[in-house]
Formats: sequence, C-alpha cells, structure tokens
Amino acid sequence: MSRLALTAEQHVDAPPEAVFALFGAGTGAGWVFDAVCDRVGVGAVVTLNAPMFGAASGPVEILGRISAVRSPSRIEIRHDQPWRGRLRVHIDPNGGGTRVRLIADLDDAGLHWLMRRRGFPVPDGPVAGTHPVGLLTSKSGSASVFASATENLAAMAVEEINADGGIDGRPMRLMVGDDATDPRLGTIEAWRLVHAGCRVIMASTTSATFSRAAHELRDSGVLMVQPVMNEGGLDGGLRVQLGERPEHQLRAAAAPMMQMAGGRRWFLAGNDYVWPRAVHTTARRVLADDGGTVVGENFAPLGTRDFAPLIESVLQSGADVVLSSFVGADLVHFERQCHAMGVRDRCRSLALALDEPTRERIGDDAAAGMWGVSGYFEQLPGPVNEAFLQRYRTTFGQFAPPVSSISESVYEAMHRYAAAVRRAGADHLGATARELRNSREDFPRGEAAVGQEPQRMFLAEATTGGFLVDLPR
Repeated sequence: MSRLALTAEQHVDAPPEAVFALFGAGTGAGWVFDAVCDRVGVGAVVTLNAPMFGAASGPVEILGRISAVRSPSRIEIRHDQPWRGRLRVHIDPNGGGTRVRLIADLDDAGLHWLMRRRGFPVPDGPVAGTHPVGLLTSKSGSASVFASATENLAAMAVEEINADGGIDGRPMRLMVGDDATDPRLGTIEAWRLVHAGCRVIMASTTSATFSRAAHELRDSGVLMVQPVMNEGGLDGGLRVQLGERPEHQLRAAAAPMMQMAGGRRWFLAGNDYVWPRAVHTTARRVLADDGGTVVGENFAPLGTRDFAPLIESVLQSGADVVLSSFVGADLVHFERQCHAMGVRDRCRSLALALDEPTRERIGDDAAAGMWGVSGYFEQLPGPVNEAFLQRYRTTFGQFAPPVSSISESVYEAMHRYAAAVRRAGADHLGATARELRNSREDFPRGEAAVGQEPQRMFLAEATTGGFLVDLPR
C-alpha cells in the first residue's frame, strides 16, 4: 500500500499560545482551518476544513478525534471521514505571528477518494473470483456525521463472512461509494459500483439518495437494500427497505416525551426532503392519537447552517417538545444553536436521527435535554452486543467513531444478505431479496424485524459521554 502526505499552510497574526488556545473555537473566516471542537484534549471530536488541493478546489471537511496533544505546538487527529488516516497540526512561531501547517497522510483509499472528488478517473473494475458488494454511504457532506462508523462495520462484517467461507465459495469484496449527501452524485456512484461488478448495493444514505438511485437503477437488475431508518414505500422486487420506521419510533416516544415535558404542544422542524416530511406526516397522526397538538412546523434545506430564524419561531410557539427530523451536520448545528438560544430551558427535544456520533458533535452541554429513539444504542446490555463492541474496538482502535443504530444496521444487513444468498443461491437475486425480507438472526440489537414489522424501540436520553437507555421493564 502506497502512502502520500499532503500539506496546507496558514499564517495567523497572533502568537502560538493564542492560536493553540483558540483552536476549535469555530470563529469562522478561515481561522485555523475552521476547526470546531469543544476542548483541545485527547479523545475530543473535531471537525475542520483542509484545503488539500488549494483554495480553487475547495476544502475537504475532515471528521476525527484528537489522539495526541503537545501544547502549544502540535495536535494530532485520527479521522475516519472522508477516509481513515492521520492529520497533524503544527503551530510554529513565524515572525510576529504563527505559521499553522496541516499535514495529512493518505493511503490508496484516501487518494482514490480525493481523485474521484476532483473528477479524475480511477480504474475500478471487477476482480475475478470474488463476490463484490457495494456500500453506498456518505463519506462527505452533511450526512457524514452519522455515517462515520458505517464503513468500519461493513468491513468488519465482510471479514466475518469471509472467515465463515464467503459466498458460494468466493470471498466477499467490499466496494465503497460516497454520495456526498447529494442524490445526483449518489446515483453516479451507484452506477460506478454496478459497472465494477456489484449486483447488490447497501445504501446507507438519506432517503433522498436511495429513492433517486433506486429509480434510476430500476432496469439494472441490481438488488438495492436500504438498511437504515427510512419512511418505507419503495420495498418490493429488488428493492428492500429495512431499518426503523417513523411510525414505530414515534409510537414508542411520543407519550413518554409529553409526560416528561409536562405539556402536549409540539413544534416539528427538519430537513426538506422525503424522510423528514414523512416523519412530520406520521407525527401529526401519532400525536393526535396521544392527545398532542402541533403548534408549529418548519423545514430547512440540507446544508443549512444558520437556524436562528427557525429557532425564534420555536421559542415564540410555546412548544413543550421539539420534534427534530434534521440529520447529520444539520442536526448538530441546529441543536447547538438551540442550546445557545435557550431552547433547552423551555422545552425538551426528541430527534429521530440522534445517534452516538451526532450526539458527540453536538457536545455534552448542548445535548443535555435531548432524547433519541431507535432500535439500537451502544449502551444496550447483553453478551451479543458486548462481544460485538469488543470486536469493533479491537479491530479499529480507541479513536474509531462510536457505533450507532445507523452503522450497526449495515453490519446486520451484510450478514443477512450473505445468509440469504446461501439459502437462495448466488444467481437468484429475486429469491435473495425474499429471503432477506424474511430472515431472522440474533444481532446486537436482538432479533431484527423487517420493514413494517415493529421492532423493539429504545428511548434514550443524551447524557455526558453517551446515552441513558430506557430499557423495557
């Protein structure tokens, strides 16, 4: 495996001690590569924009975790998005100010991602003697926050499947595409995976990408699986939708949230695409059944960063509970601004896409008062989940992003697909899809349900360092 180092540099008119102290402050205007983190310490999550190919090409957003600190001269970051690697920040005196250098290590996977993103062709043909499986995920863009552990767990599942004999005597080969949280790019990447030999694609993306790619690949003969939480409606034939549905999530969470909030008034806020709109439609029905009232609703496009006008509407509405259907980085920015503007002092917040990586980036202080509901949380007890998490940490290390329902669902889907192919035969995708819908396995979240079948839902409170899961009694 070849490696390459890329370097970017900034000059700051302040002494090194001041630059170090303000690293991650998110002051904007390019200040120290727009780094954002709540503290400069080992284990802290950090996001920054790295101009890897110069300003004309635009920066690359890096999501990682601080792995080493030498005050005030050096910070090391281990990151998983948009590729796995190491980033070093050097803070050195330079005349009357400071020179800040960013040095990024790239392996082949990182280099290929950068080349594709910049429009350079990268050969990616079939490999004889393997069973290629595509993973379409969000290595960049707004959804990269909640997709951070997805590729890790897909790779771990493939390793376990191959250790168990692979599929039809051939090792499974994982091929990854990045939709950049953009349905158009997601469809292009899906076709790339098809041309590389993938007859199945696991789409761990927003429903906006899945629905467009599923439509445009309708005549390709490729099985497309959406493992993550979704609104349903596209399941059938070679299209399989697994994961939590809004109906099941809201039925489990609405009444307890109103009881905790001491009121029944809800404000609905989320991104403007198919899943949030389905969440809000379902919420109106579920809340009416439980005696709740909707006092306001608003949507914002994916990629929104200024939520102040929307939050003012929340505060003026007198809501007791905010139902958030924002996702990824949008959820992070919305909730941090809610905290800063005093929403937490007025009402509770239920976010259906709140998972462990997203909670981390919202931060302990800003996430206090938030609740999530899904079929899996890292904190679930039991020997199956404990062994699963131990394998994950042993394989990817202490600085790997936490596991969540979104990433664990991909791990499940890989194993369920392998079992379905073994039962149906590798040449029968229609039969494989039927077996996949009917499969029952013992996974970290328990026995997995399919589609409209209700699975166990867990309501969890965001706390310092994780979640407090309300287990069924």
